[in-house]
Amino acid sequence: MAAAAGRCVQQLRGVVVLRPACAWSLQPLCGAGRRYATKSDGDGPVPKIYTKTGDKGFSSTFTGERRPKEDHIFEALGTTDELSSAVGLAREFCLEKGHSFTDQLDKIQCVLQDVGSNIATPRSSARDSHIKRTKFSSQPVLELESWIDSYTAELPPLTNFILPSGGKSSAALHVARAVCRRAERCVAPIIRSGEADPDVGKYLNRLSDYLFTLARYAALKEGNKESIYRRPE
Repeated sequence: MAAAAGRCVQQLRGVVVLRPACAWSLQPLCGAGRRYATKSDGDGPVPKIYTKTGDKGFSSTFTGERRPKEDHIFEALGTTDELSSAVGLAREFCLEKGHSFTDQLDKIQCVLQDVGSNIATPRSSARDSHIKRTKFSSQPVLELESWIDSYTAELPPLTNFILPSGGKSSAALHVARAVCRRAERCVAPIIRSGEADPDVGKYLNRLSDYLFTLARYAALKEGNKESIYRRPE
């Protein structure tokens, strides 16, 4: 996995922990002894992007467990990565339209990195040092709620079911919302088993609400009409 300079990018081949979010010194949570940087730091050549450690169908959690790649932990990590990618694509469409909220999407991608860090640290095998390093707080949840309330105040009330529509920015945000719902479903059993922080699930739940609200807001600001559901005749 490589780190991209300029803003936080998530690729969950090996989950990395960022403290603070979007810091540029990247330390791996998965994969033994790997360190990623944008350039050589003088200690030797930049490591290759491939490690071959997963060739037999197993991968490592931050706690050092080797689990099959189809394990629910890695399914949740992969879906979180997909969510970050969907948010990133939506962000690019929104940047093209000059929306002022793209910095929020950038921050969300960084928080999703922290979500991945928490998921990659199953509590059943975690030491106190692991838990301290990857703990997920309620603050990002409260921030999403504040953003949702702010945009909702500017939107007309919903009187019909709306379909993903309203221009490229809005439609892309709806795609991200749908992926977010899937990520929440993947994480739910991990939280119920006590292997991840409950605030991770709360964050994904609020994030889908935020993305829905933002999709409507983007359509409004671009002057695009949202399609509404009508029962076929």
